Amino acid sequence: MEEMEEELKCPVCGSFYREPIILPCSHNLCQACARNILVQTPESESPQSRRASGSGVSDYDYLDLDKMSLYSEADSGYGSYGGFASAPTTPCQKSPNGVRVFPPAMPPPATHLSPALAPVPRNSCITCPQCHRSLILDDRGLRGFPKNRVLEGVIDRYQQSKAAALKCQLCEKAPKEATVMCEQCDVFYCDPCRLRCHPPRGPLAKHRLVPPAQGRVSRRLSPRKVSTCTDHELENHSMYCVQCKMPVCYQCLEEGKHSSHEVKALGAMWKLHKSQLSQALNGLSDRAKEAKEFLVQLRNMVQQIQNSVEFEACLVAQCDALIDALNRRKAQLLARVNKEHEHKLKVVRDQISHCTVKLRQTTGLMEYCLEVIKENDPSGFLQISDALIRRVHLTEDQWGKGTLTPRMTTDFDLSLDNSPLLQSIHQLDFVQMKASSPVPATPILQLEECCTHNNSATLSWKQPPLSTVPAEGYILELDDGNGGQFREVYVGKETMCTVDGLHFNSTYNARIKAFNKTGVSQYSKTLVLQTSEVAWFAFDPGSAHADIIFSNDNLTVTCSSYDDRVVLGKTGFSKGVHYWELTVDRYDNHPDPAFGVARMDVMKDVMLGKDDKAWAMYVDNHRSWFMHNNSHTNRTEGGITKGATIGVLLDLNRKTLTFFINDEQQGPIAFENVEGLFFPAVSLNRNVQVTLHTGLPVPDFYSSRASIA
Repeated sequence: MEEMEEELKCPVCGSFYREPIILPCSHNLCQACARNILVQTPESESPQSRRASGSGVSDYDYLDLDKMSLYSEADSGYGSYGGFASAPTTPCQKSPNGVRVFPPAMPPPATHLSPALAPVPRNSCITCPQCHRSLILDDRGLRGFPKNRVLEGVIDRYQQSKAAALKCQLCEKAPKEATVMCEQCDVFYCDPCRLRCHPPRGPLAKHRLVPPAQGRVSRRLSPRKVSTCTDHELENHSMYCVQCKMPVCYQCLEEGKHSSHEVKALGAMWKLHKSQLSQALNGLSDRAKEAKEFLVQLRNMVQQIQNSVEFEACLVAQCDALIDALNRRKAQLLARVNKEHEHKLKVVRDQISHCTVKLRQTTGLMEYCLEVIKENDPSGFLQISDALIRRVHLTEDQWGKGTLTPRMTTDFDLSLDNSPLLQSIHQLDFVQMKASSPVPATPILQLEECCTHNNSATLSWKQPPLSTVPAEGYILELDDGNGGQFREVYVGKETMCTVDGLHFNSTYNARIKAFNKTGVSQYSKTLVLQTSEVAWFAFDPGSAHADIIFSNDNLTVTCSSYDDRVVLGKTGFSKGVHYWELTVDRYDNHPDPAFGVARMDVMKDVMLGKDDKAWAMYVDNHRSWFMHNNSHTNRTEGGITKGATIGVLLDLNRKTLTFFINDEQQGPIAFENVEGLFFPAVSLNRNVQVTLHTGLPVPDFYSSRASIA
């Protein structure tokens, strides 16, 4: 919790907050510190006197811009303030926390009241020492700012957790360690003081004495003063104004101050904002964890950089073997080496310093937010929750902008090329110095684990058993199925890969190679893979409309809606000749289901063929039509009934789509010039149920016709 301490200290005095108040910019100040930094503006510069007199520019124009924004931003309470540009006052000072503090223009008048209760001069102006936004106080003065009860509670718990052993409160000189606490007296006693001042007789015999630690907990759990309305000090907050983002009391609502605003229950908004802050903290917690791991990485980099100086010895050994002229060049090369070494160290250390500071701030903010979430004061929590949520999101975003990427590598890619002749000595320069490590051994394909299914191929490989050079990854290559050039289909560390989307009835060649930082190995032996001649597939629940009902291992489908819904097959086709059939299991009330092919992104809530992503035949009990992009063509007599069989023939070699009903071709060739990737598709409603049949050969009469053509 030490990182949280910065969140608990006043930016003015540098001590823990005492009676903190919340400024409109969501920053906090001690009430006494707020009074100390008040600036009194001249009477003629008040908004009221300026409106009454209509006066122009005065000697205090440094406040004009701020007051213009202040009274023109829908009474926001503050505006952007750039500092006292022309005021002949004392320069700004720095608080112990390093923020700028603007001193008062004149010493406060003498008063017998405490600083918190003393009256505030009229037309006083206060500038936030953190964001430097300025505002002019109204007649309520500092009493118009809400008190941050939540922050007070967090500070109390923090100070109690940091305190040493509890001491007796009645010892006159050196307090002894307390042994008990009286819950009724609320006093800690050592044994001698308890016997002397709190004897177990008379009325004191009924008091309850507890161990000091338990007494500390009971003190911590004792209820604190409930936050009251800043406008009506006798009223507790009971509601929350969503537009104003502040708790309000019933009297504020009765006076109509929030009549047109959305007002919600205080408890509900308290829980909502706590939930939002907790969710925001989850993301920030992940960033903090990554930052800790990143710091470990950077520290390891420093160690590696400091240990990676063996190249200097190699450089000296090589230079000493050259003629005297080489010694002059040797000094220059060593200077470059040292410069690179120091540069790398400086860059990494600077990044460590920056990341450490940012992580400490992030951790402090997280711990502070967690303590705030523990608070049971809804109104106090809601007064600061919005600002905390924004800070958490902002801090998380700052971690995501490349801050967790090293700015420097640990490698010294420097070596000396001593092969040139003596006359080229002045052209010597660094090349890679480290001796190249060997490349990995050639991987071995595990034939017993390699297989094909439909248009997918699974390959498995391993390193040779006696290989001593580790591989950082592997590159799997396949040709195009026609004996063409190889192409990369997988690059990674795994030793097994499944390649989908291959052509049916095609022969593929596969090979694998390993790689590391040094280079790549030789290719393995080439493995020949044969995909299935025909496709076995089922309907795809993952891409279907939600109203589609599946059964029979996803081979049978119907629908729960009276509207047409689309379902696709699991396998797509881009090459070859493919044929599948669908049998009509149920056909009620003469609907018109549609059968055909479609792209993956076809519309799923309309009849197949309504858009340009589907090619279909829709059919009723008397006739059929072909449809694509909502264009109806080739009306053909002959319909379907229960038990009918619809065949779909997709010939991607000839780029045609043909339909059959009960083994008879339905109309002419439905569509020509079809090419690309197509999925089997059906659209139906609740009056139809169909079953899919796959793995079928192309009809004999079509094969013979194609061979003649």
